[in-house]
Amino acid sequence: MPDAPIDRPSTAAALTAVVVAEEEARREAQAAAEAGELLPDDLLPGVGGDPMPMREGLRLGGVAMIVTLLLVNIIETFDQIALQVLAPDIQKTLDVSKTTLQGLSSLGGVVLVVSTLPFAWLADRYFRTKILAGATAIWSAAMVFTGFVANPISMGFARAFAGFGASAKIPITPSLIADQYPIGVRTRMFATENLGRPLGLVIGPFLVGGLAAWAGGTEGWRTALIAVAIPAAVVAVGLLLLREPPRGRNEQEAVLGRVLENDDEPPVRLSSVAARLKKVKSFRYLTLGIGVLGFALISVPVRLSFLFEEGYDYGAFTRGWVLSLTYVPALVVIPLAGRYGDRLFRRDPRWAVRLFGWLVLGYGVFLTIGSQLGPVAPLIVLVALANACQLAAFTQVGPIISAVVPYRMRAQAFALIGFYIFLLGGFFGGLMVAAVADAYGERAALLVVVPFASLLGGLLVMRGARFMKRDISLVVEELLDEQAEQRRIEADPENTPVLQVHNLDTSYGPVPILFDVNLEVRRGEVLALLGTNGAGKSTLLKAISGLVIPDRGVVRMNGRTITLTDPEIRVAMGMIQVPGGECIFPGQTVAENLEVWSWLIEDPVRRKERMAVALDTFPQLKDRLKQRAGSMSGGQQQMLSVCKAVMLEPELLLIDELSLGLAPVVVQELLEVVEGLRSTGVTMVIVEQSVNVALSIADRAVFMERGRVRFEGPAQELLERDDLLRAVFLSGEGA
Repeated sequence: MPDAPIDRPSTAAALTAVVVAEEEARREAQAAAEAGELLPDDLLPGVGGDPMPMREGLRLGGVAMIVTLLLVNIIETFDQIALQVLAPDIQKTLDVSKTTLQGLSSLGGVVLVVSTLPFAWLADRYFRTKILAGATAIWSAAMVFTGFVANPISMGFARAFAGFGASAKIPITPSLIADQYPIGVRTRMFATENLGRPLGLVIGPFLVGGLAAWAGGTEGWRTALIAVAIPAAVVAVGLLLLREPPRGRNEQEAVLGRVLENDDEPPVRLSSVAARLKKVKSFRYLTLGIGVLGFALISVPVRLSFLFEEGYDYGAFTRGWVLSLTYVPALVVIPLAGRYGDRLFRRDPRWAVRLFGWLVLGYGVFLTIGSQLGPVAPLIVLVALANACQLAAFTQVGPIISAVVPYRMRAQAFALIGFYIFLLGGFFGGLMVAAVADAYGERAALLVVVPFASLLGGLLVMRGARFMKRDISLVVEELLDEQAEQRRIEADPENTPVLQVHNLDTSYGPVPILFDVNLEVRRGEVLALLGTNGAGKSTLLKAISGLVIPDRGVVRMNGRTITLTDPEIRVAMGMIQVPGGECIFPGQTVAENLEVWSWLIEDPVRRKERMAVALDTFPQLKDRLKQRAGSMSGGQQQMLSVCKAVMLEPELLLIDELSLGLAPVVVQELLEVVEGLRSTGVTMVIVEQSVNVALSIADRAVFMERGRVRFEGPAQELLERDDLLRAVFLSGEGA
């Protein structure tokens, strides 16, 4: 009986439907996992429990820190105020257009952004109070310099100088508050420090405008700028007297009940922090929203100053006190937002994020309507309400970042916030809005930027609220894991694993690769890493060696956390990777390849000794030192790759695809080298396509499938798992 005909179109449609359905299910599961809550509320620091009185928070954290940081905020606000109030006078003196003056003023913001990142790097390594003191003194000198500028070029240098001095405050001040004061009063302490901005904006216009008017003439602005530099020098001295709080103290005490000792932890690098923070969903949406909002935050005050000067013929002093009135309501609203924010965070951290978003939307509504009104009185009232909303919103930013970002990278996280505000909004947004103002007037410029920036910025931030609890949970998990590891090391220091991978998740863009990977490698042990094609074996080695930044989890070497450290630091610690495929410089000779790698050995004598040892290990390479590496056979190139690793005297050696595509005789030679390294106590993790090869040299084996560990145990036990071995052989890997 003939077979029934196959309906190929319907079969293809059915297969397509299955694929689409599975992909949709995968995406839904991934979204649910991202937004899901990993830990109950009672394990999240600052969530639930009884409220903490402000008096108790000040008793535990002290008054000196918050008062000094408040003064820093007030004084550095004078910089912005001076340029806003005195902009028309400075424009006339220097004889430049509005756009040129805006560009010169914004140059300080660009330098601020660029130098914020190095200051953040310093702040995560050295005494933050001392760094902030030095930067404040630099800002004071820059203000004096600005008072003596004679042309646009010197003005540009002066603003760049001032931006450099002001940049340290962005990463350092919030990280100091987060470590100095308990979580229960954190929002109120951030609100107290944030009061410095409206206080400076209220006092500053009177002070700057009054000094300019007292000095008289069109160049009275010079006296005003020099005068505001004096109190900054006094505050810089006060900062030198403050004590440095331990990093992450409050989270550790809230979660662990004690402060961990982390003095020997290697520093994290900025590029790793940036890559890791992109995967903290709530932080990513917060930075995007604030970056969009920056188009309005930086350009609007200058536009209002020009509007008052051109539309209402206000002089410097009048502009000063009018602008100061628009910040008076903020003095009342900011403390209320701090108190209410602490209450919301304790109830549900997601509502603290939403509060930021709603206040930003209110800022946009009030400012859009007010800026288009003709009568000055209602214009001032609505602008004042808008400023109150905007300044109150930013009381929530510090607590949000402190909650979702691990303490080791807080300063760099706050630096990235400044980057988004000042570079995207301050520079590019400021120039764009100034160009619109030159062409169509100040009201048109405000109408263009404010609704767009506030609506999109507020909605982006609120969208990230749903990830808050999960992101806080991940921070808590890292602390708990760190405590558990420290206790284990204290109890049995002799058996500290050379390599530890815990709860590791890794992705390439939106595509997840590794899921909750856990493994340990003891000293002198050889671990075989097996699995099907695409199981994530090579990605795991890259995450271990620092070539890929994990989304979640911890990598440790000899008990030290290295998850976000530079690959070169890991090499200095004794971790060497031999990557799969071509990992040599094919255009250079064998000798040149070895010489380049030998530069990692600082002592010249030791360098020659190690190169000799490496060549003795691979005598075939001795006769090919002048041969171009790319012209050798695949086996010889692999020998050169392993020779490099031997030369660097590794403590932990990672080998990806040792025998891939090599002849059996070459594989045997490489295995003899591996056995020799093993006899000297080198710890190894070997990704190998051949089960027989891997298990012939391994003490233990780990089998991975679809990014998950399916088996971990003695190598011989894997031979009894027919289901796993069949998967390897059927995939074409297990010769």
